[in-house]
Amino acid sequence: MPRSDAPRIGRVALVTGAAAGLGKGIALRLAERGDRVAFTYRPGGTPPDATLALVGSHDPDVLAIPADLGCFDAAAEAVRAVEAARGPVDILVHAVGPIVVKPFGRCTPDDYRAMVEANLGSAVALAFALLPGMRERRYGRLVYFGMNGSSVTQPARGMALYGAAKAGVVAFARTLALEEAAHGISVNVIEPGDIRDKDAGRAAARSQAANNPTGHAGSWEDVAAAVLFASAEENGFLNGMVLGVNGGLTGPHE
Repeated sequence: MPRSDAPRIGRVALVTGAAAGLGKGIALRLAERGDRVAFTYRPGGTPPDATLALVGSHDPDVLAIPADLGCFDAAAEAVRAVEAARGPVDILVHAVGPIVVKPFGRCTPDDYRAMVEANLGSAVALAFALLPGMRERRYGRLVYFGMNGSSVTQPARGMALYGAAKAGVVAFARTLALEEAAHGISVNVIEPGDIRDKDAGRAAARSQAANNPTGHAGSWEDVAAAVLFASAEENGFLNGMVLGVNGGLTGPHE
């Protein structure tokens, strides 16, 4: 069955890890665009209140879902909760991604499991939960997050496990882009870099000196702009992209 070319109004967007930082800003921008937003937050972590208040002025029915996405089954539970309250998910923005920064010689098997399961494992689990419905409806926008340079396996001291997990996310996402495009589904990756303060807007970020070609740090607004671009209704032909939001920085960090 061919997908309909009629514009979708009020698409349902799921943003993972949006209680604070980049995810919070992304949820705001999606709601401002007219998307109907649901987001996850980690139980026992940052409470969802600030994001609910911020997004609620544009989307009064915004939904916050407690979910530990380090547990594989939590992804399917979160998707079921969104679909029960808001309807089928059209857009996934997978911003969750815990990080461990220390030399591999000081890492533990628990660090390995945390990095792989919460970064790559959660990306795979969400795909299992979302793609069957998207294929049936012949429509979907998946936006995953790597780290700066993960698409080319750029090494970074202290990030052996995190970097490996994020490189896996990029490889997984780009393969999905090949396999799912015929179903009207696009899959793209955002690689943020040099975002010093995840709550700072563009004006504040531009006052922060940084050793990238622009000379200043990036902001949540820059990352959110890339997400809006990758998930836009009209941009389904843009597929398998890796968008570096980094001011031109070529290394994983300064």
